[in-house]
This record gives sequence, structure tokens and C-alpha cells, in this order.
Amino acid sequence: MTELKKAIDQISKDRGIDRDLLVDTLEEAVRSSVIRKYGENLDVEVSYNDEQGEIEVYQFKVVVEDDDVADPAAEICLSDARAIDPNVVLDDEMGFKLTVENLGRIAAQSAKQVIIQRMRDAEQEIIYEEYKDRKGEIISGIIQRRDRTGWIINLGRTEALLPKEEQIPRERYKRGDRVQAYIIEVLPSGRGPQIIVSRTHGDYMKALFAREVPEVSDGTVKIVAVARDPGSRAKVAVISKDRDVDPVGACVGIRGSRIQNIVQELRGERIDIVVWNPEIASYAANALSPARVTRISVDEDEKALEVVVSDDQLNLAIGRKGQNVKLAAKLLGWKIDIFTESRFREANASKKFLEQLASVAEIPVDNILDAGFETMEQLAGAPDDAIDAIAGMTPSKRDDLRAALKLMGATAAAAAVGDDADADADADASADADADTDETAQSEAVDAEAAGEATGEATQDAGEPGESGEPETDKA
Repeated sequence: MTELKKAIDQISKDRGIDRDLLVDTLEEAVRSSVIRKYGENLDVEVSYNDEQGEIEVYQFKVVVEDDDVADPAAEICLSDARAIDPNVVLDDEMGFKLTVENLGRIAAQSAKQVIIQRMRDAEQEIIYEEYKDRKGEIISGIIQRRDRTGWIINLGRTEALLPKEEQIPRERYKRGDRVQAYIIEVLPSGRGPQIIVSRTHGDYMKALFAREVPEVSDGTVKIVAVARDPGSRAKVAVISKDRDVDPVGACVGIRGSRIQNIVQELRGERIDIVVWNPEIASYAANALSPARVTRISVDEDEKALEVVVSDDQLNLAIGRKGQNVKLAAKLLGWKIDIFTESRFREANASKKFLEQLASVAEIPVDNILDAGFETMEQLAGAPDDAIDAIAGMTPSKRDDLRAALKLMGATAAAAAVGDDADADADADASADADADTDETAQSEAVDAEAAGEATGEATQDAGEPGESGEPETDKA
């Protein structure tokens, strides 16, 4: 066996590249080198002789009249041709074997580069075919190095890229560490790793639950939605298709054995298991756990929820730096405003006063609210031009409004005296609030914009809802 044949067999075995593909690549590389050396007009044929283990190159020339040879590289005169083969006639093609060794150093180097490039292309194609159907799987590899885009993970035959934006914050690696990640993209070609992985993707958590929880894997328990603050906290909405299977218990496992495996893999990320419910108010109450919800008002058109909690539950509902309510909003796909009961009562009392004033001025109360007035006191202290800016307001209506404000002022003042005791109780209740909660959290609604998976999609696919306590619900 020649050295060339040994090399082809060895490369085919080591790299997993088809032998015929290697031979075709070698023939094309040699042909390119011959053309480069002798010119584009050269008619050559390159073939690999497997028995002899060598490349054979033949140059073809057309037989022409003795005086008609215009290109010696492509034509041969009749007399010279008959000296080689007496039976040739005009316009016949004659093949002449070229010695590959005579190609020269530059041509040989060119052939080598073509072979290397073709082998790389073949390897990329093989890797793509192997991994293209594995998108959405968990893979394991060894941290190899770091570049400007992220960490390079050695998977054995190929490499994967863990981009910076797909890494869990504050998670640190060093060369040689074994790491698991979720395949989010497989690129068909290109320089560098073709496989892109993530440790922050919501579907990574779903895949971990499918791996650790048999009921999730076989479809008995379905994960409807996931909201993550990677490395810190996550909420997972689940539902059971079997009434006899508790979805929360199945995911947690005996003494938390199942969920602890997932928590350890995610470096201590806290995970709340939430029971999904087709009724948005009940679902929201579950999502805001561990806080206990008193009342929820639903605005279907705006996909907004107004949640009321007792004063001592505000910190739990909002969470550290607003994390709990943000994750709940992301899980539901709805906007959530949170109020304490005392603040809710104040807001409702103010709204009743404003409705009375609007009735006196014969304008919709929404016009007053849209102008930025939320309390009777704000209206009383506003200049005439600010009141005139209210939609539908006229000078005569403004005078009626001023008269009503004077009349209601004494009543409001008397009511304020009766509310002093409640205000003192509210102050005492808020004194023990967590230091991380905003100082104005009890007087302003916490507004968390929805993100992530839409509840509408979850409703279409979900089965029987799990049991949960239903808060008092007002339909807006």
C-alpha cells in the first residue's frame, strides 16, 4: 500500500469523512494545480488509481493539420500524432500522461491548501448533519478556552460556543471544567463553532425538568410557561393531565430530590412551581406566591391586572428589587399593578369624590383623570387654566366645580380626621418593611411589563386546571 493510499484511509477513519469524498477532493485539488501551472486552455483529466495508490493525470490534445497548430498545449499536428499512433485521423483526441511530481512546489502547496479546505468543508457538513436534529437537547462538554464572544466548549469531534449573553450572571468557569448547556442554534457553515448553546434559555429549564421528572417526560405533567431571572430565581407554571397526579409534587419529588438536582445544575437558582389555571385571576394569585392576594381586578382589553394585598404582604408580593412581581408578569404575559388595602381604599375614596365632582361639572370622570388629577385636593389647588385644560370643561362648568369643591371641603376635612388612626396603623405596619423595598412602594402601583410566553398560547394547549385558592375577582 502506497503512502497516499494509507493517508486517505487514515484520514477517512479519523475524521469520519467518506472515502470517495476524499478521493474526489484530491482529484479536484490536483486538477486545479495543473491548470494553475499550465494555463486554463489545458484539457486534463485527473483520476485516482486505487490499485496502484497514485494520482494519474492525462493531457488531451486535438489532432490538426501540420500547419494549423495554433496552441501546442491543446493541439498536435497530424504527423507527430501518427508517429505515436499510426491509426489517428484529424480531429481525434490523444491523451498524454503528465508526471505529477513535475508540478512544482507552488502547485503542490496549492493542491495541499485545496485538500485541507475541502476536508474542513466536509467536516462542517458532517457536523451539521449530525447536530441539526439535536436542537433543543442538553449537551455536555469541557471548557476549552475563552474568546471575545464567549466560552468555547469542546464536545469531542467539534466545538460549541456559549455566548456571553447566554451565560448565567456571576457564573465563573476555568479551563477543564465540565459544563452542560442547551443547544439553541446549529449553523450550516462558517468559521468557528457551528453549535450555539445557552444556560439562560427558558427551554433549558424545561429540558432539565423533562430529564429529572418522568411525569414531565411522558407528558402527564405539562410545563406551560417559564419565567427566569437566570442565576437568581425562576417561576415555572405546570398543569397535570391526570387528576390523580399532583403537578407540583411530581416536579418537587420526595423531599425535594428532583428539583434539587435542577437547582444544583443552575448554581442555586430558586425555583417556584406554580399551578397553571385557565382563569387568569387564579393563575395570577398562584404566580404571586408566596404572597397572599386579597382581590384581583381584571382588564381583559388591556391585559392588565390590579392586585390588592394586605399591607403586611406587600413586600412578599413585590419581592426583592421587584423580582417576584416581574417574574409573575412575565409568566402570565399580563401587566400587573399591586396595591395595599389601605392604599386601595384611599384610591377608591378619591375616585368617588372625583365622580361626584364630574357629575356636577357634567363631564366624564375619565376626562379629569386623563388631565392628571387623581384627588380632590389636587383639583382644589389647581389654577383656572389647568382646570380649563380638562376635556369638555367650560368657564361655567369650572365655576360649578369650584363651588362643589368648597361645599365638599368641610366634609372631606371631617373624613380626614377619622382616617388619622388608620394612617397611624399603616405607618406602624410599614416600619418593618424590607430595606430593599422602595420607600414609595406603598403609595404607588408596581408596574411590571409582561414578557415571555403569552398566556393565550398556554390556554389553548392546557388540560385540566390544578387546584388553587381563588381570590375575590372584579371584572373591569
